[in-house]
Amino acid sequence: MKELRIEKLVINISVGESGDRLTRAAKVLEQLTGQTPVTSKARYTIRSFQIRRNEKIACHVTIRGPKAEEVLERALKVKEYELRRRNFSETGNFGFGIEEHIDLGIKYDPGIGIFGMDFFVVMGRPGMRVARRKHATAKVGSSHKVRPEQYVSLSLFSLWPRGRMKADAVDRTVAWFKQRFDGIVAR
Repeated sequence: MKELRIEKLVINISVGESGDRLTRAAKVLEQLTGQTPVTSKARYTIRSFQIRRNEKIACHVTIRGPKAEEVLERALKVKEYELRRRNFSETGNFGFGIEEHIDLGIKYDPGIGIFGMDFFVVMGRPGMRVARRKHATAKVGSSHKVRPEQYVSLSLFSLWPRGRMKADAVDRTVAWFKQRFDGIVAR
């Protein structure tokens, strides 16, 4: 019940403009995931970038289950299973970006072009849904929350500057990443 797992993988391509480039970016996401992407709108107008409020400027897709693990595996292979320490958040999630979608094994199409994309992985445990469900919401018990004392190993302490011994949600996710993908975490 306490093992970490991937709840969802969100892939985002931020084009910065609506129109043809956005539809081509959506095609790339559809080729990669097999799902129809959702467009995102600008929150406010930025005149220097020629972006208007509520203009569609990005597209994203959310993947869950085994498909998320498969796509994440392909993306981490592009990064050579090496992530920086700052890619991991305090809540135990992590994200990274790639510069060219053709590195993921998608054939290059001159009509589409090349797009970079951001991957964000949300980690969770079985039973964490009780805090988010609509009916009969409850707090996650303190024994079930991911705490600093858990998942501590001596190899994690080398990640902290000046030899401080501290473990937190970042360390737990780093440990999971290292164990699951045999990955490297650089400073």
